Formats: sequence, C-alpha cells, structure tokens
Amino acid sequence: MELDTGTDYVLDRQREECGVFGVYNNEDDIDVARTTYYGLYSLQHRGQESAGIAVNDEGTIVFHKDMGLVNEVFNDVVINHLKGKIAIGHVRYSTTGASLSYNAQPMVVNYRVGQMALAHNGNLVNSKALRDEMESSGAIFQSTNDTEIIVNLISRTRISSKNIEKTLEKVMGKIKGSYAIVMITPRRLIGMRDPFGIRPLCIGKIGKSYLLASESCALDTIGAKFIRDVNPGEIVLIGKDGLNSIQAKVQGDSRLCIFEFVYFARPDSYIDGTSVHQARVEAGRQLYREHPVEADMVIGVPDGGLDAALGYSRESGIPYGHGLLRNRYVGRTFIQPSQDQRESGVKIKFNPMRSEISDKRVVMIDDSIVRGTTTRKIVQMFKEAGAREVHMRISSPPYKYPCHFGIDTPSTKQLVASNYSIDRISDIIGADSLGYLSLDGLLKAPSGCKSGFCTACFNERYPMVVPMEGNKMACSTR
Repeated sequence: MELDTGTDYVLDRQREECGVFGVYNNEDDIDVARTTYYGLYSLQHRGQESAGIAVNDEGTIVFHKDMGLVNEVFNDVVINHLKGKIAIGHVRYSTTGASLSYNAQPMVVNYRVGQMALAHNGNLVNSKALRDEMESSGAIFQSTNDTEIIVNLISRTRISSKNIEKTLEKVMGKIKGSYAIVMITPRRLIGMRDPFGIRPLCIGKIGKSYLLASESCALDTIGAKFIRDVNPGEIVLIGKDGLNSIQAKVQGDSRLCIFEFVYFARPDSYIDGTSVHQARVEAGRQLYREHPVEADMVIGVPDGGLDAALGYSRESGIPYGHGLLRNRYVGRTFIQPSQDQRESGVKIKFNPMRSEISDKRVVMIDDSIVRGTTTRKIVQMFKEAGAREVHMRISSPPYKYPCHFGIDTPSTKQLVASNYSIDRISDIIGADSLGYLSLDGLLKAPSGCKSGFCTACFNERYPMVVPMEGNKMACSTR
C-alpha cells in the first residue's frame, strides 16, 4: 500500500472544530453583538467556514449568519442591527453536516414556550440514531448538522417555561458525544459541557455581566476577567440574578481532548487550569529528551509547531530560527480545485527562507502527521532550498485512529501512521530521521491540568461507545 499523494493537501491539516461565545449584559454598558463579534474574531482559528450571531431583544431573537470569516459575514450595519441584552455566537468548521449555509449556526427556532437559539462545538456519536427516531415520529429537519437534533430534543422534552433545568438534564442523558453548548432562552444565557468535558468551555465576567467562551483568549480580547472553566457535565444558567449552576446526573470521567494542547487552542489560552503555550513548550522539551539529534537550527512549522520548536531549542541548546514563512492570507481550510493546483498548494501556503537554512542541518518540528502529504512537500522544499539534513520531530504520538468527537479526520486507510512503520514514514516524507513524542511524554506536558484526557486518536481508547468505520457494530476500548 502506497501513500495517496493525489489527495488534497489541505485534508492533511483538516483537524479543526468550532468556537462558541456568549454574553449576558446585566446592567452594564455592553454592546452584546459587538462584544460577541470580537469574541468570535479571537476564536476564528477554531473554524473558518461560517460565522453567526444571535441576540435576544426583549424576548425576540434576531440573528445574522452566513458562510465566510467573521469579518466577511459582519459589518457595522449588521452589528448595529443586532440589539439586545443576551447574545451568542459561533464560528464553524463542519464535522457532522456539510459546509453549506443552512448548516451555519447559531440555530434559531420558535417552539411552544418562545424562541431559542443554540450554538454547538463538538460532535454527537449517536446523532444518526436520534435523527432516525425523531423522523420516524414525524420530525422535520431543515439542516444536516447535529445541532438541530439537540434543539429538537429540547423542544420535545420541555413541558413548560419553568423547568428548563430538568429539560436540559434529560437531554444531556440522551445525547452522546462531545459538546460545548451556548444557548439563549427568552430570559437566560445557558452553557453546557458534555459529561467527559471533551470540548472546552469557560466563564468570564465584566462588571455584573457574564460571558461564556470556548477559550480564555476570547475573554482577554474583550477585557473580561476569567472566572473558571465549566465543569464536565455542568449546566450554567445566567440571568438577572447572576450565575447559577447544576451538575447533571450523568456518568463520565474527565476526558478533555488532548489535541486542544497539541494543535487546536490558541497558545495564549488557558484550558482546565493549564497554559496551552507552556504545555506545547514542555512537549518540545520532552521531544528532545526522547529524540535528540545533532543539528544547526530548530524550525517550527507555523503555527502548530512553533511553541514545541521553542521548547526543543531551549532543551537542546540548538538555535531557534525562522526558516519557514507562512502566507497569512491562506487559511487552514485552503483547498485547491485541480491536481496541478494541489501540487503547488503547499508552496502557496509555505515558503522556506533559503538564507536561513542553506547548508544547515535542520530540525523541523510539527504538531502531528495525518496523511503525510503536506509534511513530505515541506521536507522536499527545505532540501531544494539547500538544507543539508532535515530531521522531522513531531510533538505528539503517531496519529492512528479516527476521531468521533468533532475532528474531521480520515479513515484508518488514509492515516499514514496506521499503515506504515515510523522508519517507512520517514522514507515517505523524505526526512533524514523522524521521531514522535511518546504518549507518556505528551501527557506530562500539560502539567497541573485538572482534567483527564481523551487520547483515542493515538491509542483507540475512546471514552464511550462509538461507531466503527463503515457504520459497523459500535465499539469501545475505554
């Protein structure tokens, strides 16, 4: 079996998810729509396909959403139209549901107790079963994403306007998978985090007003104070009387997605008590301890490998250099429509700096290798630019198994580490040597983190029953 080099190079990097944000203005001078806009801007790295904001204007929810980046979807005219006291926002990268405008979020609906808006980061592993069950009883769906399934369950489960807490607890008992949810009801802003805490969600505050965000960097952007992370299985209800919380009676051990520290989160964020930047630097230090090499320069692949490269350099004493330039105008979801353009795709996004790497032995650090096509082309570019040696070091273990919790990864047939030995992968990508960080080494990196981790993409130990490839019988190796 040989590596499929004709695959879109971007698919080697499609490991993104979504970002959510919410604000409740409690007698403070806060423009909730504009605040949400800036919050989403700081979460843009979590999704670049679509963006949306919904605002509660005295019980009536007005919203705007569309395909594109945050600054493409919104302008002053739109923002000024979104007036109200409560707002939620969403930036999307598709996992369940195609990349189409009708799947953009927040999802806004009318139901028997009023209006509701909901935005979701994550992926339900039982979405098909739930959808089939509801459709068989007459439900009609307007989209193909699993967020509408959650909205439908809330509508069907809720009896009156006074028992939203019990409703959400029941819904949490029915949905399986990963989710960080922000929602608007006629009177409140609500946040929910799945029982395993796979996807992050945190709480901030400005004056008497509260905010919810996927990452703490969004709170920093708008000058909010970080309060705490939402606990796994916790439902946070924010209204005029402040913040209230209930812990749902659902089973689950903390299993934060380890890729938040490897790749997803912005380095200036803190998640479950730990600095993302420091975790990545420590991963780089540990990577050198496990895979030392004699070299002249350490270079990180932007942006995922930069912090780990800094750690590798500090631990080894090898100078850290900027030898690979990234085109900032090409996003993570850049796609080439033809074979010729695929081949030049990496050159459009990355370009080596000849003056820095010519005649040098280079250690190139990246966060992971999925298919291997991007890595192979970057190594080739380095050698064409005059590098004497290129030693590849990866700040995570071999990526062998698909994720079912919100990361768009291919099947095991297309995951290079599932099909080849490390030595063979080194040959495929053209590196002089290749070393991966061990799982034990990676788990040591986010020191002080108060959560456990989901590491299923490395060892197939899923925290819950998940569907196998080809919709076969469900399995779990928890």
